[in-house]
Amino acid sequence: MMPSAPDALLSQNALTIVGQNLFAVNAGSNTLTMMSICESDPTILTPVGKSVSVLGEFPNTVAASAKNNLVCVGSTGAKAGISCATFSPDTGLSEMDFLRPFDLGQSTPPVGPTNTVAETFFSEDESLLLTTVKGDPPANKTGFVSVFPVNPRCGCSPSSLSGIETRSSPPGTAVLFGAEPIPGGSSLFVVDASFGAVILSLDEKTKKASLLSKQVIADQQATCWVTISRATESAFVTDPVVNQIVEMSLTDAKIISTVNTTMANAGPGPTDLKAAGNFIYALSPGNGATEAEVLVLKVSGGQGSAKVMQSFGLNALGVGKSAQGMEVLM
Repeated sequence: MMPSAPDALLSQNALTIVGQNLFAVNAGSNTLTMMSICESDPTILTPVGKSVSVLGEFPNTVAASAKNNLVCVGSTGAKAGISCATFSPDTGLSEMDFLRPFDLGQSTPPVGPTNTVAETFFSEDESLLLTTVKGDPPANKTGFVSVFPVNPRCGCSPSSLSGIETRSSPPGTAVLFGAEPIPGGSSLFVVDASFGAVILSLDEKTKKASLLSKQVIADQQATCWVTISRATESAFVTDPVVNQIVEMSLTDAKIISTVNTTMANAGPGPTDLKAAGNFIYALSPGNGATEAEVLVLKVSGGQGSAKVMQSFGLNALGVGKSAQGMEVLM
């Protein structure tokens, strides 16, 4: 079996952190693992309980809610969809509940990057689980935003995810990929690998997404990942083909600045990134000939100030071109 290539999971949020726990999808075994993070040495990860079957095939994205003690996984293989489990820092994961299917007509492993699950994530208030699913324009397949409400804890019954789904395909979008809720409202910042990025409004009553703003990135080829910086109140997006990081407005998605990262990183463009404090951390997995790296951008000067201040090589940690997923522990 050949090692996986960069971006083999075709997704954002292959990892997620809640408190001192890390959740990781295992696409090869169709399971989810929960680990505790050592407070004195975060490089020490210890499994909590047992890995559990996700009920679907090829899990590639995971979201966890501290408010609801609920973790949900998106699968994008021949059995695609969403399944959820409760979790405890002491005992780990419960068994997954059931698969809420996405009829993608995929294989296991999937043929992508189009026509696959991109990212699952909770709304800012953790009352909804949202999932972006990429379309496949040449095959006349329409992508969509999936929304499931969370059933809150009631008496002795734990929180759970509803089985009632709302789907919407905002006009003007095609290959929706990474997404983040925009703080303080019901809007979402979503990248679209076919042209750039959009801001979507989520209707509180109907749970349907509609297009507010659209921005084409002129030289983009596959804009796929996004993070929102609280320090700059802007979004940063990456493209694995074009080696740059683009800063965009949370109001209308207009381009604020473009950081050329070719001088700091000789490999492909970043395939994931996270904002934390005054910094942006971006993962470039390399291509086998170039080293996998984490680029560190400083953004303490506010919007338009992003500058590369470090390129941290990952060879010494045993990380190569199969690297996938990034989280930051604060």
